[in-house]
Amino acid sequence: MDKPTLILTLAGALGALLASPAQASGDAAARPGGDVVTVYTSAQGAPKQMASSRTAPLAAGHALTEVENSVFVEPGKRFQTFLGIGGAITDATAEIFAGLDDARQAELLRAYYDREQGIGYSLARTTIHSSDFSSGSYTYVEEGDKELKTFSVEHDRKYRIPMIKRAIAAAGGTLPMMASPWSAPAFMKSNGHMLQGGKLLPEYRDAWARYYTKFIDAYRAEGIPIWAISVQNEPMAKQTWESMLYTAEEERDFLRDHLGPVMHAAGHGDTRIVVWDHNRDMMVHRANVIFGDPEAAKYAWGMGFHWYETWAGFDPMFENVARVHEAYPDKVLLLTEATVEKFDWSQVQRWSNGERYGTSIIHDLNNGASAWIDWNMLLDQTGGPNHVGNFCFSPIHADTRTGKLVYTPSYWYIGHFSRFLRPGAQRVGAASSRSNLLATAFVNTDGSLATVVMNPTDKAIDYNFYVGTASTRVTIPAHAIQTLVR
Repeated sequence: MDKPTLILTLAGALGALLASPAQASGDAAARPGGDVVTVYTSAQGAPKQMASSRTAPLAAGHALTEVENSVFVEPGKRFQTFLGIGGAITDATAEIFAGLDDARQAELLRAYYDREQGIGYSLARTTIHSSDFSSGSYTYVEEGDKELKTFSVEHDRKYRIPMIKRAIAAAGGTLPMMASPWSAPAFMKSNGHMLQGGKLLPEYRDAWARYYTKFIDAYRAEGIPIWAISVQNEPMAKQTWESMLYTAEEERDFLRDHLGPVMHAAGHGDTRIVVWDHNRDMMVHRANVIFGDPEAAKYAWGMGFHWYETWAGFDPMFENVARVHEAYPDKVLLLTEATVEKFDWSQVQRWSNGERYGTSIIHDLNNGASAWIDWNMLLDQTGGPNHVGNFCFSPIHADTRTGKLVYTPSYWYIGHFSRFLRPGAQRVGAASSRSNLLATAFVNTDGSLATVVMNPTDKAIDYNFYVGTASTRVTIPAHAIQTLVR
């Protein structure tokens, strides 16, 4: 599938590809504890993604042999509480969204936030002023305004704030929003520039801390409550775009001595503060430094992490998520950014892009993460706009030449989690008997059990699906992902 074949041309066309739970009477998803399991399957080359089918009823399991594939789910074994899955509404996403016609705008919102006709996103992320996925660099104050007297989010009222408001409405009126800064204004930094790293100058620490509170107040006045902020996006990366560097000790001290106290003094003690917001590779060290300091730790609600540690040529460090979860079980862990880089329009339907998402989400959740937030929700046919040329893939692309939306494999893979794993769910015991299948499982607050099984191999696999001591047989196609709902 090297060419964009899943192009939807009508606002209602998504329903042709996405099977609704309501389409089958007596759906097991609507009958918690039912004996029949409904299986939703997306597979490479399939004519319909997330297609539903039924298994035989769960029955007493047979005597197992070592030659069988099995997935074992134990609902009585409970782990972390799930907060949700979502994507980022960046300047780029909002700008492309604004250029769509009314029907395509409605289609996009439905595709992401509707639980029956879409994939039910329940979290979001945005930026505090510009990132690389903006048409240019900007801040909310005039250069040199240490007192922040000129602070204004007027820039965001053109594209970003209107889209966020519509997203909140599409999500049912509530959409927890995380906000992250890529850089302080140039005059506050050691390099005098928003790009290319640099550090926050000591004399601007309090002013920069107050900048966060100004942002929270301004967005709240627009009807957009900020659920969480991170201290800094990717604090160890000097980038050609907006970036700013903190050592672990510098981030700890800024949080402990400036940002935390300023947030509380401004009445924002209920806004969650997330540290790190960078790759899995160094998260254990950052956790030890920040969470190991009681005064800093009291302000840190949790730790965000990204998936880009593979830039160095090594494998994803999923186990580091577990190391932090084991050492600091009171701190919430969430993936806060992921995207497939090096955009190539001819590869927009590359199935391995989706499999990367499925692999990461399963491992991150199984290692203790409570939430997962993707990067740009919508980009154009160039993988932008991006003012430094860092073009990337997104789950849905808009071809601005035709006005059509292009749904990529990543959309379907994310949807197998976001549509069926709902906020408040608890992860339960889930294990595969062989490495050719990956699995995770959650019990939702309504009692329904959602298990995600992924087959990244070139062959279809028959497996036993066990829930406690009862089982049924399931077949998963090659290069496919399934959600089994009971």
